[in-house]
Amino acid sequence: MKRSKRILLSGLVGTMLFACGTQTKKPEAEKESVVVEQAVEKTVSGNYVTPDYFKRSEGYDWVGIKVSQQDEKQLAISVRSRADKKRPTCTWDVTAREISEGVFRAVVDGKPVLFAFEGDQLTIKAEKAEDEGVLYFYCSGGATVAGSYQKIAGELDPEQVDQTLFSQVLQLQGIGFHVSSKMKEGKNWLTIAPFGLEISNRSVEHEMDGQVVWAEVEDLNSDGSPEVVVFIRNEETTKGTVIAYSVNNRKSMSDVYFQDIKFDSSINQGYEGGDEFAIVETTLSQRFPIAGTNKLRQVNYEMVNGESSRVFKVKSVNEFERP
Repeated sequence: MKRSKRILLSGLVGTMLFACGTQTKKPEAEKESVVVEQAVEKTVSGNYVTPDYFKRSEGYDWVGIKVSQQDEKQLAISVRSRADKKRPTCTWDVTAREISEGVFRAVVDGKPVLFAFEGDQLTIKAEKAEDEGVLYFYCSGGATVAGSYQKIAGELDPEQVDQTLFSQVLQLQGIGFHVSSKMKEGKNWLTIAPFGLEISNRSVEHEMDGQVVWAEVEDLNSDGSPEVVVFIRNEETTKGTVIAYSVNNRKSMSDVYFQDIKFDSSINQGYEGGDEFAIVETTLSQRFPIAGTNKLRQVNYEMVNGESSRVFKVKSVNEFERP
């Protein structure tokens, strides 16, 4: 997506605006970023903050939005807040697709939410006024993600920002899952916390060799209870896997076994990573390029009852030319 760009400059006179404020009485917002109009390309990627971010040294709470371009039409949006003095105010990860120039839409719990970019401002709101409540769900203390945010130069304050790597809440059939990941002692851990189950809502943790890309919820065996499927990707090897849990008669949940593709010679020929996963209706699909060719292989899995647990079983395999 291309449009005129405002170049963010760190200061007008060397680094004087950052020298503990001794050279100027300008507001802290101006010290953070100075904007100058230029007719050059721009993307909306970057970090956006609430006004209180510029008063954080005085102890003010704040919320920040990290925006990353996934492709020409889709954004990855992460909402994080101050976490050094108290529990984070808002935590949320979502993807949004462009619907018009500078306007992106995400569907959250069945409700459309808009992300509108204009200059160095981001505005978040529900598309319909009656759906505003959905943006309170991801915040505590009666706060909401809705509002206006200003773009800044650089990253969010690393000493204050919530270090949660991923956070997503999924709901289906009256049962929900909070999927999150965080670094602990140099290792990346996934936490799945269910809610709405009749007997056990105990959370589970997994150490991961990679990072959470996304998660989806679906009733894969059409039994009236949902499954949650988390997609994992190792950024170095580009190889992916899934961690999944199935709800048992709305009472508790148990893990669903997914066999690493390296152990299945019937589908791993030419596999070198580059996985993409998705839930298509009640099927788990894995797609990856076949090394040395111009083809992609798509492996479709169905969830079935195994000897000791539910498992993903290969249902079909298709190969086709890369687009």
